[in-house]
Amino acid sequence: MYEQVQEYLQNESYSNAVRALQLLESRYPFGKYAEQAQLELIYAHYQAHEHEAAVEAADRFIRLHPQSPNVDYAYYMKGLAAYTSNEDIFDRFVPTDPSERDTSHAKESFAEFAQLVSRYPGSPYAADARARMVSLRNLLARHEIVVANYYFRRGAYLAATNRGSYVVENFQQTPAVADGLAVMAQGYILLGYDNLARKTIEVLALNYPDHYSLDDNGEFQSVYTLNGLQRSWINKISFGLFDPPEAPQFDNRDPE
Repeated sequence: MYEQVQEYLQNESYSNAVRALQLLESRYPFGKYAEQAQLELIYAHYQAHEHEAAVEAADRFIRLHPQSPNVDYAYYMKGLAAYTSNEDIFDRFVPTDPSERDTSHAKESFAEFAQLVSRYPGSPYAADARARMVSLRNLLARHEIVVANYYFRRGAYLAATNRGSYVVENFQQTPAVADGLAVMAQGYILLGYDNLARKTIEVLALNYPDHYSLDDNGEFQSVYTLNGLQRSWINKISFGLFDPPEAPQFDNRDPE
């Protein structure tokens, strides 16, 4: 039965592997292949894109074998399953921005990887987990900027400013910090807090002088500046009916 499982795995017939592994464990729950079958069941579920089942199988292994030398693998697979749980088949053909999706799975994945790194720093999976944690942290920070941009479009300037501040305070050393400062500066301008806006712009210019919201002199560039709303001549002569200024949006990522 175990050899049949290996054949299924080698042939990438993961659904068959899942059924065979479950049958093997149910018939021989205390056999010499039981623990290995439980580990491979996690993998088979994951490869079959059954991410929730993979997490459940990993939780079960951790509960049954807390002292196993392979328990780090279970923690790693829990994080990996959550990491990819938001992906679907359409992502292979039409790439989408993951920072615009629900980030609950990303937070769950980060927590699982953090447990692995904390409990088993010498694990062969720890290095990959750390790399994925960096990626996840960047994703979570970028998501806050996406939400801030949404609030700007809705006219909720205080909420947008708070999101930018949250990024600056909690996601240092991520690429989104520069946009977080720009969001704060823009929000303070729109709220009429000119002194706070100037201080924030100074910090932005000092730390990120090449940010696209700054000109060569370090002055903040936006349709909404400290000098007021910058309107086109068409907007002015039409009394605001045509060519209205767009809501400020921030994204310093490379378009590639």
